[in-house]
Amino acid sequence: MPNFVALWIYLASKPLFGLTATLVVYVLAMGFYRRSHQAAWANPVLWSMVVLTGALLLTGVDYETYFAGAQFIHFLLGPAVVALGWPLFERLGELRAHWHRILLGALVGGSVAAASAVILGKLMGLPHDVLLSLAPKSVTAPVAMGIAEKIGGIPALAAFFAVPTGVIGAVSARFLYRRMGFGNSEEDWRIRGFGLGTASHGIGAAHALQVHPSAGAYAGLALGLQVLLAALLMPLVFRWLPASLF
Repeated sequence: MPNFVALWIYLASKPLFGLTATLVVYVLAMGFYRRSHQAAWANPVLWSMVVLTGALLLTGVDYETYFAGAQFIHFLLGPAVVALGWPLFERLGELRAHWHRILLGALVGGSVAAASAVILGKLMGLPHDVLLSLAPKSVTAPVAMGIAEKIGGIPALAAFFAVPTGVIGAVSARFLYRRMGFGNSEEDWRIRGFGLGTASHGIGAAHALQVHPSAGAYAGLALGLQVLLAALLMPLVFRWLPASLF
């Protein structure tokens, strides 16, 4: 037993610990997700987060030590987002034909996502800086942090809000879309994907891509548009709005 404890302490202090733990947990979670016939509650991102967080708390490994290895996977987020452009390129004709509807939908969807979060937070009596950190919750975490800093929020809190927003959207999307009457036609998949990418950024887009190629393509498009629109417009809007509203 003392030898095992010493070995664990040695392995946990090495950068490869975070990398290996993340890969092993995600592969197991993905296998469970497929065995459950892609049930929404078995989302691999959700369970990977739960298992890894629990493991770090139980073993006492600090986040900095874990991220020293996990940063190699974190680096791949950039190429992964860029790769979402390929399904869009395959549908370039559709985008050219409906660009005005797509842009309007992204603008309205992003505005509703930000405004609803701020209004609900205001009704709950949350502090001013927390409300400003909530506003970019539907934008991917790195961009949400930058926006929060620009408008007077807390970057770390913005990232914290962004992650569960993506997970909740990915887990609840199938149930909500069925309740709303969406089917499995090509048009329905495009709408479902675009809505998921608008509300739940990268995590939602990844889930949409697993379910249907058209849903994944339009979720990636929505993700890109939200990043662009939020980064350009949100600092301007919050600069113009009177402080008394918050």
